[in-house]
Amino acid sequence: MNEITKIKEREEEITEEFSLFDSWEEKYEYIIDLGKKLEPLDEKFKVPENIIKGCQSTVWLTSEFKDGKIYYKADSDAVIVKGLISMLIKVLSDNNPDDILNAKLDFINDIGMMTHLAQTRSNGLLSMIKQIKNYALAYKSISASN
Repeated sequence: MNEITKIKEREEEITEEFSLFDSWEEKYEYIIDLGKKLEPLDEKFKVPENIIKGCQSTVWLTSEFKDGKIYYKADSDAVIVKGLISMLIKVLSDNNPDDILNAKLDFINDIGMMTHLAQTRSNGLLSMIKQIKNYALAYKSISASN
């Protein structure tokens, strides 16, 4: 399966899941549940250099590059933010750098996320996406130089 297709399929899954809820209260509960299901981040990764700048809450993001694909792990001290980063990881983890860099992440607008988040949370979400793509750019340059 083409990697872009895999990203699109994961985005569509999230969009479909969100369409099951009538209110934003229910959607927020679902986001919180996603965060609770996120694999715990080992304490050794909760260091200042893994904190995403531009987030009001503390968000740690780390990644591993293995067999041409990037695997992300993250955690946050805020339940909503933890849910948001878990959605991004669900969509983008286990893909190659180019596909992550080219991902449009339409699902964020499709589910109405940007219009329902406070400005500071929206900025934080954009910072998370930027950091995820920065890792992809770094791994792309490393793999190109090998």
